[in-house]
Amino acid sequence: MPMPESCNATLPLSRLLTAAVALALASPVLAQSPQDDSAQPPSATTLDAVEVTAQRRVENIQDVPVSITAVSGEKLDVFGSGGGDIRFLSGRVPSLNIESSYGRAFPRFYIRGLGNTDFDLNASQPVSLVYDEVVQESPLLKGFPVFDLERVEVLRGPQGTLFGRNTPAGVVKFESAKPSQEAGGYAQVSVGNDGLFNFEGAYGGPLTERWSARASALYQRRDDWVDNAFDGPNDGFEGYDESAARVQFLYEGDGFEGLFNLHKRHMNGTARLFRANIIAPGSNDLVPGFDRETVSTDGANFSDLETWGGSARLRWDLDRVTLHSITGYESAESLNRGDIDGGSVYSFDFDPSDGLDIGPPLVGARFPSESADGLPDHRQITQEFRVESNEWGRLDWQAGLFWFDEDITIDSFNYDTLAGGVRNGWAQQTQRNKAWAVFASGDFDLTERFKLRGGVRYTEDEKDFSARIIESATGGDPAGPFPVRTDASDVSWDLSGVFAMNDDVNFYGRVAKGFRAPSIQARLLFQAVPQPSVADSEEAISFEAGVKADLWDRRARIGFNLFRYDVDDQQIIAVGGARNEAILLNADKTRGQGFELDLEAYVTDNLLVTLGSSYNDTEIDDPDLAVAPCGGGCTVIDPASPDPDRPGTVLIDGNPLPQAPEWVHTLTARYGVPVGEGEFFVYTDWAYRSAVNFFLYESVEFRSKSLLEGGLRAGYNWNYGDYEVALFGRNITDTTRVVGAIDFNNLTGFLNEPRTYGVEFTARF
Repeated sequence: MPMPESCNATLPLSRLLTAAVALALASPVLAQSPQDDSAQPPSATTLDAVEVTAQRRVENIQDVPVSITAVSGEKLDVFGSGGGDIRFLSGRVPSLNIESSYGRAFPRFYIRGLGNTDFDLNASQPVSLVYDEVVQESPLLKGFPVFDLERVEVLRGPQGTLFGRNTPAGVVKFESAKPSQEAGGYAQVSVGNDGLFNFEGAYGGPLTERWSARASALYQRRDDWVDNAFDGPNDGFEGYDESAARVQFLYEGDGFEGLFNLHKRHMNGTARLFRANIIAPGSNDLVPGFDRETVSTDGANFSDLETWGGSARLRWDLDRVTLHSITGYESAESLNRGDIDGGSVYSFDFDPSDGLDIGPPLVGARFPSESADGLPDHRQITQEFRVESNEWGRLDWQAGLFWFDEDITIDSFNYDTLAGGVRNGWAQQTQRNKAWAVFASGDFDLTERFKLRGGVRYTEDEKDFSARIIESATGGDPAGPFPVRTDASDVSWDLSGVFAMNDDVNFYGRVAKGFRAPSIQARLLFQAVPQPSVADSEEAISFEAGVKADLWDRRARIGFNLFRYDVDDQQIIAVGGARNEAILLNADKTRGQGFELDLEAYVTDNLLVTLGSSYNDTEIDDPDLAVAPCGGGCTVIDPASPDPDRPGTVLIDGNPLPQAPEWVHTLTARYGVPVGEGEFFVYTDWAYRSAVNFFLYESVEFRSKSLLEGGLRAGYNWNYGDYEVALFGRNITDTTRVVGAIDFNNLTGFLNEPRTYGVEFTARF
């Protein structure tokens, strides 16, 4: 499954893709040939049509001129086994990577290599997450648990015409299971290693002839499985306790429908566990004798997050047109504290004669770095009005207005670990973000087989930001406030065409422009001269062309596309370095190109196989852009900047984007066989991503090795699938990889999730 990281590895895959496309074109002819009996097997199992709302109306995924992967049903159940949070989707669809330096609280999304490694709580991302038609702008809202869903849609490429916030890379779209007049639900319970316990369930049905409701809930927990060799504030790490609930009410009247949603999440447990000195100097290997179940850290570590919100989705059928109103409210409150240096006092003064099994001593100087970020106040309000046509013949269109209002307060704290963890620094940021947009989109049938689509969106975005130091780490006077205001406008657009060669094969082409509004940051406690940094707006132009086809009488389905994008003034953040700063920058240009493949097929009536694959080649194109490299201990590859005004920096021109794997592959296979009155099944899934850089600069130590993780599920279902019992395992090979780092002088990193396994029972009613 994984591809070697040499150029020679591309040849077999290119042949495979060529054969796949040729097969897509040839298969309709084969299927129609009466002389080829094997092309029409009797009693064949066929694939159901996949309906998506990528264009804000229900369509067959094969007819949408966008690179899309939809994930639903059993796949979501399998991927989420073992208590995985939203990061379990990483690598499970082409071109998607998800990582976090906060653990379960703050996922960062990357599509086709475009993302944002910024860890501040007002960070904007070029991948938008939309949950039940409401954009989740704050990074703390993006991690809402995955349960009781109809499907997940991953839309690749700019989606700025129809979706309201920061979509130059794409959209990840979640649709919850809706209430209906048919009563029913499910309950699922699993237990596993390290005290793992998961429950999720839902029930819904009619309240009256017009009203129906559905309630869903999730609870997950796991014990600490990492021991702390230092007698500090925490005895162990990596445990969590998380709950979430959603209740929905649906009213269906004559010409009117209203869907009302309330949801809440609470999570407490371990923040991201940083591990000092785990990378061997001069390589990206783990140090000899590394033990992932033991650390020695003297700082406090916890993560506490609570979010809640609601929405009202109203629809009026006005005969020739339909009017939609979507109102959303979201709020978050959090505090996340961690020992950022990843070590302890003993780690610096290690003597084997002490008998302490705490690993090797730190390679850098002795220092404490313990901090916390909190979100004491947050609220987001969104409103959209949209009108769409109802069967206007060859022309279909939609147009609307969008409004966004977010108000946040961020607290940043520093602590002196060597003085018992007393607070020795407090800075605060406030930001008010208001935006509005007007948009229109339409498609026109030029012929029975060729359809044109296009859209345009005008956006105004304003931010009022202020930062101040309330308590100085040096004991000096408070500083600030430092106010910043940005005001930006932009026109986003897209144009695409779909040609139906026949009923089974569609070709499409698309060009689109995306936009992300300016960003502001102020990590004042880490700066010698406190001041905010600002990144101007970024704009992306993307081109893609592809084919989507149903094969072998719909026993198989394929989607394949080629793409290229160019980003002007991409927003990036330079973090760490000798001064431990976080500074927003704009790269003059960045480029990306590659391909994506989605394939699903019944190999036999009992064996269903899916394959996803993508290649993403990204490059920063800015000859003068320089950043500070690590604070010490790492082997920097990039050349030093010749600019005397930027001593100690290195040039990053030609580097790939951070956290942007070239290759992503995913494979699933399900085999089922009738046994007695039910079915025995085996399901396996594998996800591979190639190596990634952690930072803008390149170094030997801070480049992750490739990662391959596999899952396995085996069980028995009976009574027409109403009941199921299964054994499951995630990361079954127990692969251990460094997936992120802190570039102090002590080669600190953090790891992927360990192997989990257990048993699960599901009842549907």
